[in-house]
Amino acid sequence: MAKLVESVPNFSEGRRTAAVDKLANAVESVPGAFLLDRTSDASHNRSVLTLAGEIAPVLEALERAVAVAVAEIDMERHTGEHPRIGAVDVVPFVPLAGTSMADCIELARTFGSRIADRFDLPVYLYGEAAASPSRRKLADVRRGQYEGLKTQIAEGDRRPDFGPARMHPSAGAVAVGARPFLIAYNINLDSPDTGLAKRIARRIRESGGGLPAVQANGFWIEELGRAQVSMNLLDYKTTPIWRVWEAVRAEAAGHGAHLAESELIGLAPLEALLDVADHAGSSPSLRQVDRLADAAGFLKLRDFSPMQALELRLEAARAQ
Repeated sequence: MAKLVESVPNFSEGRRTAAVDKLANAVESVPGAFLLDRTSDASHNRSVLTLAGEIAPVLEALERAVAVAVAEIDMERHTGEHPRIGAVDVVPFVPLAGTSMADCIELARTFGSRIADRFDLPVYLYGEAAASPSRRKLADVRRGQYEGLKTQIAEGDRRPDFGPARMHPSAGAVAVGARPFLIAYNINLDSPDTGLAKRIARRIRESGGGLPAVQANGFWIEELGRAQVSMNLLDYKTTPIWRVWEAVRAEAAGHGAHLAESELIGLAPLEALLDVADHAGSSPSLRQVDRLADAAGFLKLRDFSPMQALELRLEAARAQ
């Protein structure tokens, strides 16, 4: 069986479509690397690409995308809601069929060293690939963000794992890691109250004593005119998507607010979506596409497509 790996690189550009096109084209230029999803957010000024395939083409596609980002994105001019340390903010490796977490740890370390040498980038290892416990959490690597890291990078505990102990003059730094499947999931409040979104985020995230394996923050989303609770679900088997929706709904209701909708950023495992369908009471005898529609209805998912299930998207891509 071929070893398959997923990567979900995040780039600090979500407003210039032409630049994001170049990033996507770089990935698609490599035979055997399948671009499964592309999402850009203007408020966060961030784009997320989801690609998968066998190891060698995925590594080549990522390196080509890094080359584009270094050429196209100037962090000295970057503004946006989302925390970030560089033009290529984060590159995670996620095990799929035939690939173990140990494989992804090795890939992260190899790739991190490779791009540090080629592009003169400071690279930090995080997640399962972290070289020290203090860097397992991506939020700890991003502490101080781009602006703060510029002044701290030469200090002992902030020195990168690979590359120079100084920021790249335009591309900043990069975090490269290995992790289980992460679901990027946002809930938009039917309210403009960003303070409320931040309070809800503090209550539901694991670090605040809330839901296990959930990271959360609150933002204002200009194009929607709504406050948003933006989350990373680090382990959907520990805390399923439906539990997150219900927890945010309950917190909002306690402040007299309602939930307008939610959205997936990128893809989610089919199992995670079908779990929502089961919780919503969707009959197991229904067609899979109908069960996915039931899940989307329960979560009020905006612009949902069944092709947001990773396995369905990869199957379709490989069949082309």
